[in-house]
Amino acid sequence: MSKRSQLLDFALLGLLHDGPTHGYELRRRLNEALGAFRALSYGTLYPALSGLLERGLIAQQAPPSTSAAPATTGTRSPGRNRIVYEITPAGKEAFEEAARRTDTAAYDDDGFGVRLAFFARTEADVRMRILEGRRSRVQEQLETVRENSERGRERLDSWTAALQRHGEESTEREVRWLTELIDAERRHPTDPGPQP
Repeated sequence: MSKRSQLLDFALLGLLHDGPTHGYELRRRLNEALGAFRALSYGTLYPALSGLLERGLIAQQAPPSTSAAPATTGTRSPGRNRIVYEITPAGKEAFEEAARRTDTAAYDDDGFGVRLAFFARTEADVRMRILEGRRSRVQEQLETVRENSERGRERLDSWTAALQRHGEESTEREVRWLTELIDAERRHPTDPGPQP
């Protein structure tokens, strides 16, 4: 299973932890809240849901029967009920196990955002390892950006130089933000997180 597939499974189980929902709503929440899945298609979502169903990590709630005429294949009638998915006890266990993992995928751009979205269900020591790992990764990126900027500064036109400055400033902001999160976590490891 690819890292992206594992990340999608984790996100789906995390969203279903909040309660049963249907595929359309899952896709909307993935697209809006989790940057890693902003362009997620139904062609990716439904096979992932099928895989979770096959492994017994989620279940389908049968839609209540309606007197509306059946929908034509490939279309959705206004009265048609959507299939609702719910997490199973095995799915909760799989989610909790994945939430405890602190591999390098947890620090990557896509992986970090998804993991952060579910920090409320992540143990304090794991949150700290992920935050520190991400900060270390971003600090390395910042050093690389600065070195490249210094080396090629005299050869750059003003637009490219402005773009490089923007990249450096954005990376510096992320390091500061991560440091603030780490400091807050050290002060209050049982607190639900930073204030919005």
